[in-house]
Amino acid sequence: MKFGYVSMNSATGIKPAVLARELEDRGFESMWVPEHSHIPLSRKSPFPSGGELSEGYYHMMNPLASLAAAGAVTSKLKLGTAVALFLEHGLINLAVETATIDAMTDGRLLLGAGVGWNAEELAGHRPDLPFRLRYSAMRERVAGLRALWGPDPVSFDGRWDQLEASAVQPKPTRGSIPILMGNWGNVGIRHAAEYADEWFPIDHMLKGPQGQTDVATGIDRFRSLVEEFGRDPQSVPISLMLFSRPRPDRIERYQELGVHRLVISAPNADLHSPGDTLRDLDTVMPIVEPFNR
Repeated sequence: MKFGYVSMNSATGIKPAVLARELEDRGFESMWVPEHSHIPLSRKSPFPSGGELSEGYYHMMNPLASLAAAGAVTSKLKLGTAVALFLEHGLINLAVETATIDAMTDGRLLLGAGVGWNAEELAGHRPDLPFRLRYSAMRERVAGLRALWGPDPVSFDGRWDQLEASAVQPKPTRGSIPILMGNWGNVGIRHAAEYADEWFPIDHMLKGPQGQTDVATGIDRFRSLVEEFGRDPQSVPISLMLFSRPRPDRIERYQELGVHRLVISAPNADLHSPGDTLRDLDTVMPIVEPFNR
């Protein structure tokens, strides 16, 4: 199993370049950063996990800039978004910015993607896009990115995005950039099964018939849906974000379920000092090392 680490990526916390070097030196496979461009203070949209929104959500730095900084000081560490809100970017800029990071890091970029849960946040970027249509728009956005990453000339003709025949450079090192969709709800999981390169849900959001956390049932359902869409489940790896503390028994269980990668989060979504993050890595390392082979 491969292991990644995701922080809240705040300006007052550990700097991305420092965290990246620490993770690579400690044998982590990947570093991940989240995205919220802003949090509207009306707070009309409820947080999916319930309760108040933790302070870290109000202080996230730009994920692509952070990953570019991390990539400049590492040579092997993969760099991912957990998750990027694709619909809060322009298609052309997103294609060019991500391909630039991928090219600068020799193909180390991974794009965790989501539609977001905050309707007001999306409206701040896309007043033209009704929140109820966000999954349809995500399907189009993924198709648009893959088109623009392809050989020139490229063009795209969608409902929300259009581009006349153009040269769009640079191109991703591997011809495309893996898109890991973090959806877990009834609609989102179908989208991930249909066209994502990988699935990337939060483990505790996967529920069984009685509403209890049930990762095995969620994985079985996802693989069945992949087959329904005529794809081979073995060709669509599953990564999990672990928002609780890692335990050997849980890691072993996820390994048995065929999970490809486990992305361990900071202890909570509060603001953390650089020292807090380094101490957390010291705590996590002895737990993951036996599985990190």
